[in-house]
Amino acid sequence: MLTSLQNPLVKQMRKLHQAKERHRQQLFLLEGTHLLEAALTARCPLITVCCTVEWQTRYPKLWEQASQQAQRVEVVSPEVMRAIATTVEPDGVAATVERTVTPSPTFTSLGLILETIQDPGNLGTMIRTAAAVGVDGLLLSADSVDPDHPKVLRASAGEWFRVPMASSQDLAKELSHYQRQGMQIIATLPTAPQIYWHLDLRRPTLILLGNEGAGLSPKLAALADETCKIPLSPGVESLNVAIAAALILYEAKRQREQ
Repeated sequence: MLTSLQNPLVKQMRKLHQAKERHRQQLFLLEGTHLLEAALTARCPLITVCCTVEWQTRYPKLWEQASQQAQRVEVVSPEVMRAIATTVEPDGVAATVERTVTPSPTFTSLGLILETIQDPGNLGTMIRTAAAVGVDGLLLSADSVDPDHPKVLRASAGEWFRVPMASSQDLAKELSHYQRQGMQIIATLPTAPQIYWHLDLRRPTLILLGNEGAGLSPKLAALADETCKIPLSPGVESLNVAIAAALILYEAKRQREQ
């Protein structure tokens, strides 16, 4: 059992709280039983799994499966688990995973394109919604929050592994590529002339959403084939970006199922 906070493995896993270390090590941190179950189901490449004795006793089948699938497994003290985890009260298990887990998306029907999303809770919620709707995938600008940020994974409620996603250094180039293949680009703008449910979302569509505060950059907004808005009551400035994504994605789903 690992009990020392000075153990090299413990130090390595604690460093994964930071984005620069996740990039440097090409690993990210997975926390909690639900996310571990999702990772095991997705057959993702687990590197190390750590758990407490209490967790091991409570979930013997999961522990056995993790032991077969991971490169290394360790039982750790509750103090070590609290040091490894980013949550205040971890449920007893954490793992490290290779960063290249989900495939890059290939859009043919419906996709979500996100520019400069900063809040990990928003991104996780959008990933969860995208999985529920059944989108082709999700593409983020490189200056967005890391898709493998611990809070993103938790907010996705285990659906993270179901959605192909990637970061792009040049969203404009990517959008132009898919436009040439016949996909329409729909941008959400508060000044748009039409409400989102008036659009024909049965066509192959990429939905473009921008930063929580600043919205879409003029460069990306200019690429849109259509723009739309979400109607708001007087005095209400805007909707949360994750809510906006859910409304438009489910409108696309509704139209396609009629």
